Amino acid sequence: MSAGLFGLLDDVAVLARLAAASIDDIGAATGRAAAKAAGVVIDDTAVTPQYVHGITADRELPMIKRIAIGSLRNKLLFILPAALVLSQFAPWLLTPILMIGAAYLCFEGAEKVLSRFLHHESHGPESGVAVDEKAMTAGAIRTDFILSAEIMVIALNEVADQSFFPRLIILVVVALVITAAVYGVVGVIVKMDDVGLAMAQRSSRAAQAIGRGLVTGMPKLLTALSIIGTVAMLWVGGHILLTGTDTLGWHAPYELVHHAEEAVRDAVQGVGGLLAWLTNTAASAVIGFVVGTIVVLIVQALPFKKSH
Repeated sequence: MSAGLFGLLDDVAVLARLAAASIDDIGAATGRAAAKAAGVVIDDTAVTPQYVHGITADRELPMIKRIAIGSLRNKLLFILPAALVLSQFAPWLLTPILMIGAAYLCFEGAEKVLSRFLHHESHGPESGVAVDEKAMTAGAIRTDFILSAEIMVIALNEVADQSFFPRLIILVVVALVITAAVYGVVGVIVKMDDVGLAMAQRSSRAAQAIGRGLVTGMPKLLTALSIIGTVAMLWVGGHILLTGTDTLGWHAPYELVHHAEEAVRDAVQGVGGLLAWLTNTAASAVIGFVVGTIVVLIVQALPFKKSH
């Protein structure tokens, strides 16, 4: 009896060690997947604040919460199941679908640039028109869908060697962690002016100085983030198209950019890596703007226009 009991306990201990090892493997793979997608996460963080620009202070956090819920819904209910199914049964479809989404991202970015420089009618608070919170939220969630898809596919590629259920667990954790990180940071950014106002009303001179600095600086930061977010749309969209065409067999554009990147890296010592990255980023943004402008022209030629 005791021998059987000790044997059972040994089996349980072995299973526990295996489970712990599996958890460690999943944790490590989750970390790798999240780190690999970090670049797009930063872009997502830069893109989102522009959608709450002009919203009254009391509606900023509720709107960010709605966008965050929409983002999580995008990842868990749509992107994750589709990515897992496609990666299992039709992996060749992932790249074309991502490229279609990238073209939409380029369209959004190019439209913003063209509207700014061609002085098209503004649809934000600058034109005196009341901000449509529902429409702005829907637009933010649409844009997030493309960025989220890129994040999830990058993460999926990083854990492609895992079996189905560990892969599922890893991607769910990545979705939860990245969504919380992105919209947590966005929430902090858009409320910093309120923090500054509260600090400016304190008795401490140091607090008052910091508070006034925040109140003065945050509108400029939000404007800068709006510009960075637009550039990020073009950069991410263009980069997806650049790598996608290479994956599908048209290698010339990617090779041209890659050779330019390598030439810059070899030509400049010390900061060659940074300049090479900037070269790739600039080329991707130009590609994104060109493709986005073509899509804008096509949309403008259609009998209906994109609703805002």
